[in-house]
Amino acid sequence: MKMGLRGRLFFSHLVVMIVGVASLVIISRISSPRLFVLHLERLENQGFDLIDVRTELVAGFEIAWQRSTVWSVLVGSTAAGGLSYWVSRRIMRRLTEMEQITQKFAAGQMDARLPMSDIPELNGLGASFNRMAASLEGVEVRRREVIGDMTHELRTPLTVVRGYLEELADGEIEASPEIYRRLAKETRRLERLVNDLQELSKAEAGYLPINIQRINLRPLLESLVEKFTDQLLEDGPVLYLECPSVLPLVLADIDRTEQVLVNLLGNAVRYTNEGSITIRVEIEPSKLWIAVKDTGIGIAPENLPHVFERFWRADQSRDRHSGGTGIGLTISWRLIELQGGQIQLESELGIGSTFRFFLPLA
Repeated sequence: MKMGLRGRLFFSHLVVMIVGVASLVIISRISSPRLFVLHLERLENQGFDLIDVRTELVAGFEIAWQRSTVWSVLVGSTAAGGLSYWVSRRIMRRLTEMEQITQKFAAGQMDARLPMSDIPELNGLGASFNRMAASLEGVEVRRREVIGDMTHELRTPLTVVRGYLEELADGEIEASPEIYRRLAKETRRLERLVNDLQELSKAEAGYLPINIQRINLRPLLESLVEKFTDQLLEDGPVLYLECPSVLPLVLADIDRTEQVLVNLLGNAVRYTNEGSITIRVEIEPSKLWIAVKDTGIGIAPENLPHVFERFWRADQSRDRHSGGTGIGLTISWRLIELQGGQIQLESELGIGSTFRFFLPLA
């Protein structure tokens, strides 16, 4: 039968106590009579006549020493044993509390936390566990949010696809290229949603590969302006690039930076019917700021804190119609963060929005 931690602690204390008591008794047994005899000799040298009673004095001393030693060992052992038991029980009580808390945590009670202890080592262990518990609780909360959001987002395209298929099967509508195009559109939306969710999951878990290099962003900005200008209608907004002719190099992933700019420009085009969309570049001592400013519908002040949340939309019906998944800004925020930058937003309802982010200079 294996001995538990409490038994081991108690047994170790007893062993230490026995070794200490045995050492004390042995050393005392060897040295005490000799020291007592030397003391008697000093008294005789000082003029005391102890020759006739020396034997009785030594014998009396040994008897007294033996009796006192027996009582000292009994009392000391009892006190030390009781103290060892109390210390072992006190330590085990904290460990038992930790075990109970971890069982609650494993059972799904994610807010369970270990109490602080006055024992520094156990207090450090409890603090480490509580940090881990808080991290896991955050992961669990995000997991539930993702599942809930994903369920909500998947429901609409799946309902549309099922509706068309049931009507086709019942003969309520006739198969036509238009019906197939609608089905293909919803299927592509599902595919984009799954791909975006996979990329967001990797980004939040830190598994998304980021290839940081020294790059010049001006060629990328020029190519994006040309690409999006071709997509704008004649009566739509005008796209401008306000950028110095020579830009300092930045430390960034060129592909991920392009992905962020495509998301920001795509949103600007989606929500700007007229006016202008401007890409503005500003240089600071250690940062390169890139801003995408539009004259679109803007965002209400109460909605600004939610812009970078998963599946949040400023205009639910319009964004669904245009095929957005509602994850692009969340992914952009995470991609900029992984490159050592930060993304910010300024917006006024009915006036427009400005998304700006910085990348560190090389």
